[in-house]
Amino acid sequence: MKIVRSIAELKRDHSVSLGFVPTMGAFHEGHLSLMRVAKSHHDVAAVSLFVNPTQFGQGEDFERYPRNLDRDAEMAESAGVDILFAPDVSQMYPRKTTEIQVSGVTERWEGGHRPGHFTGVATVVAKLFNIVQPTAAYFGQKDLQQCLVIQRMVADLNLPVELKFEETVRESDGLAMSSRNVYLSDSNRAIAPNLYQELKNIRDGVLVKSASVDSLLSSAINRLNAVGFTVDYLELVDLDTMAPIRDLEQDAAIIVAARLGSTRLIDNLRILLNSL
Repeated sequence: MKIVRSIAELKRDHSVSLGFVPTMGAFHEGHLSLMRVAKSHHDVAAVSLFVNPTQFGQGEDFERYPRNLDRDAEMAESAGVDILFAPDVSQMYPRKTTEIQVSGVTERWEGGHRPGHFTGVATVVAKLFNIVQPTAAYFGQKDLQQCLVIQRMVADLNLPVELKFEETVRESDGLAMSSRNVYLSDSNRAIAPNLYQELKNIRDGVLVKSASVDSLLSSAINRLNAVGFTVDYLELVDLDTMAPIRDLEQDAAIIVAARLGSTRLIDNLRILLNSL
């Protein structure tokens, strides 16, 4: 595996297909599964490792975000990655004069709670696509709203990259794998799987119409609060627009963001009508 630290070193061979996984490092099985899928479908698998400062808000965890290049490089190589692109901030942002804003799908939820977050995401992903020039790019569906934002950006700007969104990888107890899970204390780690359990409870209630959507959401929030969570949002949304819905007439998702101690967790559970 080749580790590339500068944009100038990254030479694209257009005679081969290239699968790309953008990351902020602190690799876990969720990242590795994306890398393995990218490698299995393409001649070359490339991964970026860049903790992007522009998607962190004031008071967020940019400074303490886990960083260990040697560990991550070893893990990426074990997953079959050919190129690890690990630029520093000066490489990616010699100037900060251009931003990409995706409207319509960014105002609520993560966008509402983290102002400027999706502008940072869209800008850095567009830059990485232009630098790496992948055939296809792979993302995990845990960050569901982010996937929709990137999908909209690629379509609106006619970027020549195919997007692949892969299923969330979970621990054996259901907790969605995340680099931020390392922040959880032992006691909070034992509580954390309640988040996914409540998503399943709501899904089951919505499907059998055991109660109104509002009642199902309210009850879940109360149960999460009771075990130690502070819920930022918990909603049933349209899978294409992220707008709140109350009738299951289209593909939907239950989305949640909640704090447990000092750790903020996000998760979602999709409800696809054609698979019911």
